Amino acid sequence: MDIPVHAIWLAQDDPKKNTAVRASKDNLLRLHKDFRRLPKRGIILEPLCGKVLGPEDREVFERNGALVGLDCSWAQIEDSVEHVMRRTRLQPRMLPLLLAANPVNWGKPGKLSTVEALAASLYLMGRTEQACELLSKFRWGERFLELNKEPLDAYAEAKSSAELVSLQFEFFDIEVDVDE
Repeated sequence: MDIPVHAIWLAQDDPKKNTAVRASKDNLLRLHKDFRRLPKRGIILEPLCGKVLGPEDREVFERNGALVGLDCSWAQIEDSVEHVMRRTRLQPRMLPLLLAANPVNWGKPGKLSTVEALAASLYLMGRTEQACELLSKFRWGERFLELNKEPLDAYAEAKSSAELVSLQFEFFDIEVDVDE
């Protein structure tokens, strides 16, 4: 069964280039401008929260929880996250490191478009067909999966979030803050 996919659209960038707007026109996700219309249960992708989406989160989706993307400009990410998280009770999760394939941030680690982030989440939750369908409307969509095939497969096979986080070191050169 497919996971219900939604996105909060904060209208901070060009709607003609916006992946969430385009995916909603193809009925691949439900776009929200009004916070009151968001699903009540599920996970929101929020790249600053510090808790990675992992195998433990599968049960949220097994109980009909929704997957919600935060669609905002990377230039305004901190203010946007603060604004959105005050208005929802959805559980925040971030993604493990992946490379963007979208034309704006191609090759940049972690700078995914909303559709890339949602597709990666679906892939990690074992919904690869749904992830492929979501990416299918974008000329670079298949490239995202090719570029991240090895880490996505390894992340999806992880038995815990802790294992998933440690796997990032196998694929990416990450600096760690020793104070944490």
